Amino acid sequence: MAGVTSKVWFITGTSRGFGREWAIAALDRGDRVAATARSVDALDDLVERYGDAILPLPLDVTDKAAVEAAVAKALETFGRIDVAINNAGYGHFGFVEEVSEAELRAQLETNLFGAVWVTQAVLPAMRAQGSGHIIQVSSIGGISAFPLVGAYHASKWALEGLSQSLAQEVAGFGISVTLIEPGGFSTDWAGPSAQRSAELPAYADLRQQVAEQRAARFAEPGHPEATRGPILEIVDAEEPPLRVFFGRAPLGIAKADYAGRIATWERWQPLAERAQG
Repeated sequence: MAGVTSKVWFITGTSRGFGREWAIAALDRGDRVAATARSVDALDDLVERYGDAILPLPLDVTDKAAVEAAVAKALETFGRIDVAINNAGYGHFGFVEEVSEAELRAQLETNLFGAVWVTQAVLPAMRAQGSGHIIQVSSIGGISAFPLVGAYHASKWALEGLSQSLAQEVAGFGISVTLIEPGGFSTDWAGPSAQRSAELPAYADLRQQVAEQRAARFAEPGHPEATRGPILEIVDAEEPPLRVFFGRAPLGIAKADYAGRIATWERWQPLAERAQG
Protein backbone atom coordinates (compact mmCIF):
# COMPACT_ATOMS: atom_id res chain seq x y z
CA MET A 1 0.00 0.00 0.00
CA ALA A 2 1.15 3.53 -0.59
CA GLY A 3 -0.03 7.10 -0.70
CA VAL A 4 -3.35 8.04 0.83
CA THR A 5 -4.28 4.40 1.48
CA SER A 6 -1.29 3.82 3.75
CA LYS A 7 -2.14 3.53 7.42
CA VAL A 8 -0.33 4.51 10.60
CA TRP A 9 -0.56 2.02 13.45
CA PHE A 10 0.09 2.43 17.16
CA ILE A 11 0.56 -1.02 18.72
CA THR A 12 1.38 -1.88 22.32
CA GLY A 13 3.20 -5.04 23.35
CA THR A 14 5.14 -5.55 20.11
CA SER A 15 8.16 -7.41 21.50
CA ARG A 16 6.56 -10.80 20.78
CA GLY A 17 3.32 -12.64 20.10
CA PHE A 18 0.39 -10.97 18.36
CA GLY A 19 1.83 -7.46 18.67
CA ARG A 20 5.01 -8.35 16.81
CA GLU A 21 3.18 -10.31 14.12
CA TRP A 22 0.73 -7.48 13.48
CA ALA A 23 3.52 -4.92 13.31
CA ILE A 24 5.23 -7.06 10.68
CA ALA A 25 1.96 -7.47 8.75
CA ALA A 26 1.50 -3.69 8.61
CA LEU A 27 5.13 -2.94 7.77
CA ASP A 28 5.33 -5.59 5.07
CA ARG A 29 2.61 -3.89 3.08
CA GLY A 30 4.08 -0.41 3.42
CA ASP A 31 2.21 0.95 6.44
CA ARG A 32 4.00 2.74 9.25
CA VAL A 33 4.01 1.55 12.84
CA ALA A 34 4.66 3.14 16.22
CA ALA A 35 5.68 -0.01 18.07
CA THR A 36 5.78 0.05 21.86
CA ALA A 37 7.37 -2.43 24.22
CA ARG A 38 8.75 -2.41 27.72
CA SER A 39 12.16 -2.99 26.13
CA VAL A 40 12.63 -1.85 22.55
CA ASP A 41 15.78 -3.98 22.18
CA ALA A 42 13.45 -6.72 20.93
CA LEU A 43 12.57 -4.46 17.99
CA ASP A 44 16.13 -3.93 16.75
CA ASP A 45 15.72 -6.44 13.92
CA LEU A 46 12.53 -4.76 12.74
CA VAL A 47 14.20 -1.35 12.76
CA GLU A 48 17.04 -2.77 10.69
CA ARG A 49 14.58 -4.31 8.23
CA TYR A 50 12.02 -1.51 7.92
CA GLY A 51 13.97 1.64 8.79
CA ASP A 52 11.97 4.82 9.37
CA ALA A 53 8.67 3.03 8.79
CA ILE A 54 8.83 1.76 12.37
CA LEU A 55 9.09 3.99 15.41
CA PRO A 56 10.17 1.95 18.46
CA LEU A 57 8.88 3.43 21.70
CA PRO A 58 9.70 2.14 25.19
CA LEU A 59 6.47 2.06 27.15
CA ASP A 60 4.91 0.69 30.31
CA VAL A 61 1.18 1.07 29.60
CA THR A 62 0.39 1.39 33.30
CA ASP A 63 2.14 4.80 33.26
CA LYS A 64 -0.55 7.19 31.98
CA ALA A 65 1.85 10.08 31.42
CA ALA A 66 4.21 7.82 29.49
CA VAL A 67 1.32 6.61 27.32
CA GLU A 68 0.35 10.19 26.51
CA ALA A 69 3.97 11.02 25.64
CA ALA A 70 4.31 7.96 23.40
CA VAL A 71 1.13 8.81 21.50
CA ALA A 72 2.31 12.41 21.14
CA LYS A 73 5.64 11.19 19.75
CA ALA A 74 3.87 8.94 17.25
CA LEU A 75 1.71 11.84 16.09
CA GLU A 76 4.72 14.13 15.85
CA THR A 77 6.58 11.55 13.76
CA PHE A 78 3.84 10.23 11.49
CA GLY A 79 1.21 12.99 11.61
CA ARG A 80 -1.75 10.72 12.37
CA ILE A 81 -2.82 7.43 13.94
CA ASP A 82 -5.29 5.34 11.96
CA VAL A 83 -5.17 2.10 13.95
CA ALA A 84 -4.51 1.80 17.68
CA ILE A 85 -4.12 -1.74 19.03
CA ASN A 86 -4.15 -2.39 22.76
CA ASN A 87 -2.26 -5.66 22.82
CA ALA A 88 -0.06 -5.28 25.92
CA GLY A 89 -1.19 -7.60 28.68
CA TYR A 90 -0.49 -10.79 30.57
CA GLY A 91 -2.27 -13.66 32.27
CA HIS A 92 -2.46 -14.14 36.01
CA PHE A 93 -2.99 -17.66 37.35
CA GLY A 94 -4.50 -18.18 40.77
CA PHE A 95 -7.81 -19.25 42.27
CA VAL A 96 -9.78 -16.28 43.56
CA GLU A 97 -8.99 -17.11 47.18
CA GLU A 98 -5.29 -17.17 46.33
CA VAL A 99 -5.05 -13.84 44.50
CA SER A 100 -3.62 -11.00 46.58
CA GLU A 101 -4.84 -7.42 46.36
CA ALA A 102 -1.54 -6.36 44.80
CA GLU A 103 -1.78 -9.10 42.17
CA LEU A 104 -5.35 -8.23 41.25
CA ARG A 105 -4.59 -4.52 41.03
CA ALA A 106 -1.53 -5.21 38.86
CA GLN A 107 -3.61 -7.34 36.49
CA LEU A 108 -6.20 -4.59 36.11
CA GLU A 109 -3.58 -1.86 35.79
CA THR A 110 -2.06 -3.51 32.73
CA ASN A 111 -4.94 -5.29 30.99
CA LEU A 112 -7.68 -2.73 31.67
CA PHE A 113 -6.25 0.64 32.64
CA GLY A 114 -3.37 0.39 30.17
CA ALA A 115 -5.88 -0.04 27.36
CA VAL A 116 -7.97 2.84 28.68
CA TRP A 117 -4.97 5.20 28.80
CA VAL A 118 -4.03 4.42 25.20
CA THR A 119 -7.63 4.73 24.05
CA GLN A 120 -8.07 8.11 25.71
CA ALA A 121 -4.74 9.34 24.34
CA VAL A 122 -5.47 8.52 20.68
CA LEU A 123 -9.10 9.64 20.58
CA PRO A 124 -8.54 13.42 20.21
CA ALA A 125 -6.42 12.90 17.08
CA MET A 126 -8.86 10.36 15.65
CA ARG A 127 -11.81 12.68 16.26
CA ALA A 128 -9.92 15.50 14.53
CA GLN A 129 -9.22 13.21 11.55
CA GLY A 130 -12.81 12.03 11.44
CA SER A 131 -11.58 8.45 11.27
CA GLY A 132 -9.76 5.76 13.22
CA HIS A 133 -9.96 2.21 14.47
CA ILE A 134 -9.33 1.13 18.04
CA ILE A 135 -8.65 -2.58 18.45
CA GLN A 136 -8.78 -4.10 21.92
CA VAL A 137 -7.17 -7.49 22.37
CA SER A 138 -9.59 -9.33 24.60
CA SER A 139 -9.98 -13.11 24.76
CA ILE A 140 -12.54 -15.89 24.75
CA GLY A 141 -11.93 -15.25 28.45
CA GLY A 142 -13.54 -11.85 27.93
CA ILE A 143 -16.98 -13.40 27.43
CA SER A 144 -16.63 -16.75 29.17
CA ALA A 145 -14.80 -17.79 32.34
CA PHE A 146 -12.86 -20.72 33.72
CA PRO A 147 -11.31 -21.57 37.09
CA LEU A 148 -7.81 -20.37 37.99
CA VAL A 149 -7.83 -17.17 35.92
CA GLY A 150 -10.47 -15.09 37.66
CA ALA A 151 -8.25 -12.00 37.85
CA TYR A 152 -7.56 -12.22 34.12
CA HIS A 153 -11.26 -12.64 33.37
CA ALA A 154 -12.06 -9.62 35.54
CA SER A 155 -9.72 -7.48 33.44
CA LYS A 156 -11.03 -8.71 30.08
CA TRP A 157 -14.73 -8.67 30.97
CA ALA A 158 -14.26 -5.07 32.09
CA LEU A 159 -12.49 -4.22 28.84
CA GLU A 160 -15.36 -5.80 26.88
CA GLY A 161 -18.04 -3.71 28.59
CA LEU A 162 -16.05 -0.50 28.37
CA SER A 163 -15.33 -1.07 24.67
CA GLN A 164 -18.95 -1.81 23.79
CA SER A 165 -19.91 1.52 25.35
CA LEU A 166 -16.98 3.22 23.60
CA ALA A 167 -18.05 1.91 20.20
CA GLN A 168 -21.41 3.64 20.55
CA GLU A 169 -19.83 6.85 21.82
CA VAL A 170 -17.31 7.32 19.00
CA ALA A 171 -19.20 5.97 15.97
CA GLY A 172 -20.43 9.46 15.14
CA PHE A 173 -16.82 10.63 14.79
CA GLY A 174 -16.04 7.96 12.18
CA ILE A 175 -14.15 5.80 14.67
CA SER A 176 -14.59 2.03 14.84
CA VAL A 177 -13.93 -0.28 17.79
CA THR A 178 -13.16 -3.99 17.54
CA LEU A 179 -12.65 -6.53 20.31
CA ILE A 180 -10.47 -9.44 19.17
CA GLU A 181 -11.20 -12.55 21.24
CA PRO A 182 -8.53 -15.22 20.64
CA GLY A 183 -8.63 -18.77 21.88
CA GLY A 184 -5.44 -20.67 22.67
CA PHE A 185 -2.39 -19.60 20.65
CA SER A 186 1.28 -20.51 20.76
CA THR A 187 2.34 -17.39 22.61
CA ASP A 188 4.00 -17.11 26.00
CA TRP A 189 0.74 -15.94 27.62
CA ALA A 190 0.78 -18.95 29.96
CA GLY A 191 4.58 -19.08 30.03
CA PRO A 192 7.28 -16.53 30.86
CA SER A 193 4.99 -13.50 30.74
CA ALA A 194 2.42 -14.99 33.14
CA GLN A 195 2.19 -14.30 36.86
CA ARG A 196 1.11 -16.84 39.47
CA SER A 197 -0.26 -16.59 42.98
CA ALA A 198 1.05 -18.60 45.92
CA GLU A 199 -0.81 -21.90 45.91
CA LEU A 200 -3.16 -23.08 48.68
CA PRO A 201 -2.97 -26.87 49.28
CA ALA A 202 -6.78 -27.07 49.49
CA TYR A 203 -6.99 -26.49 45.74
CA ALA A 204 -4.39 -29.09 44.71
CA ASP A 205 -6.86 -31.57 43.20
CA LEU A 206 -8.86 -28.90 41.39
CA ARG A 207 -5.66 -27.35 40.07
CA GLN A 208 -4.77 -30.62 38.36
CA GLN A 209 -8.27 -30.97 36.92
CA VAL A 210 -8.19 -27.42 35.56
CA ALA A 211 -4.81 -28.00 33.91
CA GLU A 212 -6.13 -31.11 32.18
CA GLN A 213 -9.30 -29.33 31.03
CA ARG A 214 -7.34 -26.40 29.64
CA ALA A 215 -4.99 -28.73 27.76
CA ALA A 216 -7.96 -30.50 26.19
CA ARG A 217 -9.79 -27.26 25.40
CA PHE A 218 -6.89 -25.88 23.40
CA ALA A 219 -5.26 -29.10 22.22
CA GLU A 220 -4.40 -27.47 18.90
CA PRO A 221 -3.16 -23.96 19.65
CA GLY A 222 -3.18 -21.39 16.87
CA HIS A 223 -0.08 -19.88 15.32
CA PRO A 224 0.31 -16.12 15.89
CA GLU A 225 1.85 -15.57 12.44
CA ALA A 226 -1.35 -16.92 10.86
CA THR A 227 -3.22 -13.89 12.23
CA ARG A 228 -1.32 -11.43 10.01
CA GLY A 229 -3.81 -11.69 7.15
CA PRO A 230 -6.90 -11.60 9.36
CA ILE A 231 -5.77 -8.46 11.22
CA LEU A 232 -5.29 -6.67 7.90
CA GLU A 233 -8.77 -7.72 6.78
CA ILE A 234 -10.24 -6.31 9.98
CA VAL A 235 -8.53 -2.92 9.73
CA ASP A 236 -9.40 -2.64 6.03
CA ALA A 237 -13.07 -3.60 6.41
CA GLU A 238 -15.60 -0.91 5.57
CA GLU A 239 -17.72 -2.08 8.50
CA PRO A 240 -15.38 -3.83 10.96
CA PRO A 241 -16.94 -6.10 13.59
CA LEU A 242 -17.36 -5.04 17.20
CA ARG A 243 -16.33 -8.57 18.20
CA VAL A 244 -14.43 -11.26 16.35
CA PHE A 245 -12.89 -14.56 17.47
CA PHE A 246 -9.42 -15.72 16.46
CA GLY A 247 -9.12 -19.50 16.38
CA ARG A 248 -11.53 -22.41 15.89
CA ALA A 249 -12.40 -23.17 19.53
CA PRO A 250 -13.96 -19.91 20.82
CA LEU A 251 -17.24 -20.07 18.87
CA GLY A 252 -18.17 -23.44 20.32
CA ILE A 253 -17.27 -22.30 23.83
CA ALA A 254 -19.36 -19.15 23.42
CA LYS A 255 -22.38 -20.99 22.03
CA ALA A 256 -22.43 -23.45 24.92
CA ASP A 257 -21.92 -20.72 27.49
CA TYR A 258 -24.63 -18.43 26.13
CA ALA A 259 -27.09 -21.28 25.64
CA GLY A 260 -26.66 -22.11 29.32
CA ARG A 261 -27.17 -18.50 30.35
CA ILE A 262 -30.34 -18.10 28.29
CA ALA A 263 -31.78 -21.34 29.64
CA THR A 264 -31.13 -20.23 33.22
CA TRP A 265 -32.59 -16.76 32.64
CA GLU A 266 -35.71 -18.24 31.05
CA ARG A 267 -36.14 -20.78 33.86
CA TRP A 268 -35.97 -18.01 36.44
CA GLN A 269 -37.99 -15.45 34.48
CA PRO A 270 -41.15 -15.91 36.58
CA LEU A 271 -39.15 -14.95 39.66
CA ALA A 272 -37.64 -12.01 37.77
CA GLU A 273 -41.10 -10.72 36.92
CA ARG A 274 -42.30 -11.10 40.51
CA ALA A 275 -39.27 -9.06 41.59
CA GLN A 276 -40.53 -6.12 39.55
CA GLY A 277 -43.55 -5.78 41.82
